[in-house]
Amino acid sequence: MPERDFDPAPGGWERLPDGGFIELIGPLWRRSVEGRPEFAFLAGERHLNRGGVIHGGMLLTFADHAIGMTCWAENGFKPQVTISLDTQFISAVQAGELAVAECELVRKTRSLLFGRATIRVEDRVCLIAQGVWKVLEQR
Repeated sequence: MPERDFDPAPGGWERLPDGGFIELIGPLWRRSVEGRPEFAFLAGERHLNRGGVIHGGMLLTFADHAIGMTCWAENGFKPQVTISLDTQFISAVQAGELAVAECELVRKTRSLLFGRATIRVEDRVCLIAQGVWKVLEQR
């Protein structure tokens, strides 16, 4: 499915703002399902590795951004940074597939947020990720 043919409206998706690095890999999409955030990207030719599947770095970036956005909303949109991101690659994502990250906040302290995501293509799990985000002091 070429990116120009992807119609996000029937699935309830809204486009995330582009800018900086995300503009290079996006567009990325967001929606809420039963109160839980989901993020998506349509895998394209430009995301492929030399093996012909979506590059692991793209999936890591997507997981970091999706969980980070979930934590950011939960911390009241205060500045934050990723401290750690652990991932397990389960199956490959192919060009033309819509990769969806189902995200959740696991735990929150005054200065740390713990989140996780499962990235799927339809019912196939492709990647599992969990990480820690540090809330920065505002100046």
